[in-house]
Amino acid sequence: MKQIGSCSTAGSAVRTSAGHAQASRLCHMVVAVILCSIRLFAADPKYTKPDVATPQNWQSSIPWQRATPLDSLPKNAWWKVFGDAELDEYEDRAMANNQSLRAATARLAEARAFARVTSASLYSELDAGFGAQRQRLSANRPTNGATITPNAVTQNVFNIPFTLNYEIDLFGRVRYGVQAVNASLQASAADLENVRLLVSSELAADYFQLRELDAEIGVVQKSINFQQKGLDLVERRHQGGAVSGLDVAQQQTVLDSSITQLALLQQQRAQFQHAVAVLQGLAAPEFSAPVRALNAQPPAVPVALPSELLQRRPDIATAERQVASANAQIGVAKAAFYPSIFLGGEAGFQSADIAKLLNGPSALWSLGLSALEPVMAGGRNRARLEQARASYDEQVAGYREAVLTAFQQVEDALAGLSALNAASESQLRAVADAERSLDISNARYTGGLVTYLDVITAQEQMLTNERLATQIQGQRLVTSVLLIKALGGGWDSASIAAVGVKPSLKQAIQQ
Repeated sequence: MKQIGSCSTAGSAVRTSAGHAQASRLCHMVVAVILCSIRLFAADPKYTKPDVATPQNWQSSIPWQRATPLDSLPKNAWWKVFGDAELDEYEDRAMANNQSLRAATARLAEARAFARVTSASLYSELDAGFGAQRQRLSANRPTNGATITPNAVTQNVFNIPFTLNYEIDLFGRVRYGVQAVNASLQASAADLENVRLLVSSELAADYFQLRELDAEIGVVQKSINFQQKGLDLVERRHQGGAVSGLDVAQQQTVLDSSITQLALLQQQRAQFQHAVAVLQGLAAPEFSAPVRALNAQPPAVPVALPSELLQRRPDIATAERQVASANAQIGVAKAAFYPSIFLGGEAGFQSADIAKLLNGPSALWSLGLSALEPVMAGGRNRARLEQARASYDEQVAGYREAVLTAFQQVEDALAGLSALNAASESQLRAVADAERSLDISNARYTGGLVTYLDVITAQEQMLTNERLATQIQGQRLVTSVLLIKALGGGWDSASIAAVGVKPSLKQAIQQ
């Protein structure tokens, strides 16, 4: 008698050979019991975005007009607000060649492939094959009471089997798994945008540091030229007997000190130039940035309200999607407490004669339904559920920390810009004052009213104030970059909403 169907639950199996109708009724009964248990026991972990305390407004005074929403920053090319063609060229090259960005792109592709692997469990698996065997059966083989020819038998066996396996996801194990990997996929998409923002902002900051050093080097070189002329003057006066050798030594000391500062600034410039090269995906020896004056001014950056920052920062989006993934993993852990239900079947052709392999009488098939209910597992399933809940709590804390850090970074940038704006105005006045003081000191020294030490002091004050003014200007530009970075660089979370793997007929029939 051929077995045509089977059903099993809680580790026990019920087999029947009374006919296909009886097996079908039993399987339908098992399914009905399982469906009833869904309503009674299955718990759906509904996801809601974690609450965070959001301030109504920024504490720091905003130096420019507030804009809501943050739409005036060019998306994916926020650096264009600076209007610097050289910076645009460097940023475009970095977006194409930066290795950290390529690695993040590969991680996104990896996450998408893993999501497809997980979603494949939504579909049935069909395997096919072919087998050919020649075998000899022993003449003394056990008969189990059957009447057989008491001779050795040599025969061929040809098979074309088809095997079907499908998990009936009544309790959501597969469904929650797909939700988890889709949320992780969206987190990877947001992480890619965060890496893009980090690379572009670091490049812009290093670029403006490079330009600030160019300007500072220009100030020191100008001072060296001025100090060299001063040294020539005091040497002529010393040769004429008008001044002592002390004036010459003092002026030579000032000149040598400025030359030392110039060498240190050039070393710093070389380091920033190398950093700019690497961010563009170039080898440091292959890149040379031209020397340019620092003529750029900080742009008017539109600042959104704190509540909108949650949608503008890709790192916050990454943290929030990780929370969603952890929440879905709780559903996977809960589903482990309920039966795993599998539908399996086999079909194909078997014959001792290959010429008759595809004939109707050579066909065979079987169909079965099984349910495996966990009874004792040493607390493994309960521990996994506790682990999933703890992981969720961890991700929630990480999300809230990311939000708090974002608020801090915006406040830091706003406070920094306000202070630097005020410092820039007062420092420009200080430069003008130092220039007048140097002119007066030179005139008084030439007239014999003061010693050369007064001139040296005025030179040092002039150099110090000009360098400080240049440094402040560079910091204003860098802080503007940091503000744009803190605001998300014009990005918004809508770009990742459509990212995910969805069930499709195309995937169902793929290998």
